Amino acid sequence: MISHLTLGTNNLQKAQQFFEIILKPLGAKPVAKTSEVVFFAFSNSDTKLAITKPFDGDLATAGNGTMLALKASSQNIVKSVYKLAIDLKAESEGEPGPRNNGAYFAAYFRDLDGNKIAVFHRSDDANT
Repeated sequence: MISHLTLGTNNLQKAQQFFEIILKPLGAKPVAKTSEVVFFAFSNSDTKLAITKPFDGDLATAGNGTMLALKASSQNIVKSVYKLAIDLKAESEGEPGPRNNGAYFAAYFRDLDGNKIAVFHRSDDANT
């Protein structure tokens, strides 16, 4: 089981505000915070999301080929989270719509630090 996923940030305060807003429709909220990291918990999962300043003191950079995928309970929530992210100045990587021949419905964006995030809904498999 995965305990948590960590994304780096260069501005913890702005990142926390961004993630609080976009994660709320997904049932997540901040559960622990220090001056270096904030952890978000999801109501339907033991896995947490950590947003942190890099431990080594260097600038946070987005990984090439790295993506966080967040599962939504409906297409409307995918659309809502995407709109919230774009309104908060996230960069679009793909508007909400069907993907992979209709296998799932997803939207893609990059957060304020360039981390790629997908929000998706797949109605035929509750465990995906």
